[in-house]
Amino acid sequence: MEKTIKINGMMCPHCEMHVKEALEAIDGVETAVPSHTANNAVLTLSADVPDKTLKAAVEAAGYQWAE
Repeated sequence: MEKTIKINGMMCPHCEMHVKEALEAIDGVETAVPSHTANNAVLTLSADVPDKTLKAAVEAAGYQWAE
């Protein structure tokens, strides 16, 4: 299943890599493809992952979850 989440605060490819690593460390997230230009990340999930879990990972990486 695919899910797109909005993320604020990414400014460069280095930021994207940081977010990618944080999200892909979550059980159930197969791949994460963040984009600093689109302010989002497209996730491929192998299981249902709650938004609160994704939000916690994004915020722990130093970025803002956008509604």
